[in-house]
This record gives sequence, C-alpha cells and structure tokens, in this order.
Amino acid sequence: MYPELFHISFLHTYGMLVAIGFLAGLWMAGRLGARAGLNAEKITNLGLYCALAGLAGAKLMMLVVDAGYYWEHPRRIFSLETLQAGGVFYGGLLGALAVAALYLRKTKLPALVVADAFAPGIALGHAIGRIGCFAAGCCWGTECHLPWAVTFRSMAASQLVGVPLGLPLHPAQLYESAAEFVIFGILYWRFGRPHGRGDIISLYLILYGAARFVVEFFRYHEQGNLWGTPLDASQWISLVLIAAGAAHFVVGKRWAKSATGARG
Repeated sequence: MYPELFHISFLHTYGMLVAIGFLAGLWMAGRLGARAGLNAEKITNLGLYCALAGLAGAKLMMLVVDAGYYWEHPRRIFSLETLQAGGVFYGGLLGALAVAALYLRKTKLPALVVADAFAPGIALGHAIGRIGCFAAGCCWGTECHLPWAVTFRSMAASQLVGVPLGLPLHPAQLYESAAEFVIFGILYWRFGRPHGRGDIISLYLILYGAARFVVEFFRYHEQGNLWGTPLDASQWISLVLIAAGAAHFVVGKRWAKSATGARG
C-alpha cells in the first residue's frame, strides 16, 4: 500500500491519518460536549491527556501481548520499529480510561456525561486511524481468496511492520474501519435523541466490542490465542466490554424501576 506519503521517509501515512483521526475525534467530542453543557477547555485538555495516555497504553499492551518476542529480542523494545508501531488499541483505550478517571475526579466533571460526549468521537477517530493501518500494512488479515482480498507489494511496508508480500489477505483493517464508521453514525444519531447518562458510551462498548470480536477472526496473530482457547486477548477484552455495556442498561433499568416504585 502506501506506508509513506510523497516518498518522504519521515512523512508516514499511518502517523498522518492517526493525527487526523485524533483531531477529528477531539473536534467531535468538543462539539457534543458543548451541546451537553460541558466546559470546552476542560474537554480539550481531557482529550490531550487521554491521547498521551492512549499512546503509552497501546505500546505497553503491545509489549505484553508480544512478550515472548521481546523477551527473545530485548533490544527491539527501544528500536525505531517499536517506536513507529501503533500498538494495541485496547491498551490505549484502557490507558486513556485510567487517566480520564483521574482527571474527571480532579475537575469534578460528570463522568458519564463526558463519556457520552467522547464516545462518537472515539469511533470516528479510530475509523480514520484504521485506514492508516491499512496504508502502513500493519494489523493485516489472514490469507483470503475472496474477490475483495488485498495483496501488499510495498517492500517499505514489509520492512516496517512485517506484512507478507504477494499473498492475498483479508483487509481486516478496512473491516474494522467500516464498522467504526457505522458505529460513529449510530452513536451520533443516538446522542441527538433523549438518552440517559452513560447510554452512549455503553452502546459504544457493546457495538465496538461485538465488531472487534468478529474482526479478530480475520486478523493474523503471530502470538496465537490466549490460554490455549479459541479466542485471542482482544476477543476476551471485547467480551468484557460487551458485558460492561450491557450491564449499564440492565442495572439502569432496574434503578429506574426502583425509583419509580419508590415515588409511587
């Protein structure tokens, strides 16, 4: 594909698209946050802090998931290859959530309202970022012989991320990108309708968790599945996210019924 723009070695397509995705997501969060009556400056600051934490978390989880490889090649931890790698999205998400929790506690912003405002932006930014993955060749899919299979031929991409050349593969990156664009549309539509606190972020957890769970079956995993099960680490995390999102709606409805009964 096109891991470098305009044949300039330092201008990587992946980095450009991730940056565009981040800015688009932050803009969307600020816009929806304003509609929810939140402080625009605090929302922007939160987005920046979460971005830094997300980068660190994604890299850290990449080291954990590929621990065997880095144990055998410890010098790779500090290599340019590792620095340029995007990391594991779920690690970035967990890192961002941890920092967000600390920031919200300090600023006393309503956590669920903020999370709802950020959810569509997260989906939008991630959708754009996955196009960057496709351009760079990372997060490639398993072998595929369907009409829409893609074949990478860029030596730069192979050297940078290790994607196999000349082999038809599932465009797993585009599967996830398309799913995220659809999720963004659903969340944006739902945000504009009456909803309870936490409904949007919970819906995101359910939809993205389900989409990622399915996409993982079409992605190549050098490290194999987790604990000898048919599922990899990302799929187990997906199930946890789906359960967390569903729990919000179940518990929320019970609380609503209890409150109605108490008032009656």
